[in-house]
Amino acid sequence: MALAKNTVCIWYDTGAEEAAQFYAGLFPDSKVSGVHRAPSDNPSTKSGAVLTVDFTVVGIPCMGLNGGPMFKHTEAFSFQIATDDQEETDRYWDAIVGNGGEESQCGWCRDKWGISWQITPRALTEAMMAGGDEAKRAFEAMMTMKKIDVAAIEAARRG
Repeated sequence: MALAKNTVCIWYDTGAEEAAQFYAGLFPDSKVSGVHRAPSDNPSTKSGAVLTVDFTVVGIPCMGLNGGPMFKHTEAFSFQIATDDQEETDRYWDAIVGNGGEESQCGWCRDKWGISWQITPRALTEAMMAGGDEAKRAFEAMMTMKKIDVAAIEAARRG
């Protein structure tokens, strides 16, 4: 197996394998491709425990590292998932939040491992790209939302 030139390394306390399996089951073009165990005791894991997990999230190569509780996630890093409609938006949002995650604002949520996700309907992105008053109205509507409401964004675009 060829190693990717660039891989996103995500630090987990102990849940790298569970997180990778969750992502692989939720998103298309996602999979777990390797689980690697610690060859000896180290500060974060005991010999034989899962140390790293190779996985892909919507085509992006990642490595989960079970590094212990030393570092916590922030919104400074997030996955942004473009959705085609409300059904797809709801499916991803509800899966992440419903699996021990939490809602945030403006289309952001956090999974139970602390990773931030932006579940972003293409209708919102297209409205922002339109610029002018159309973008302003869509932006102002978005600022009142947690999960993005596609119909409300489209109505705001129209004025």
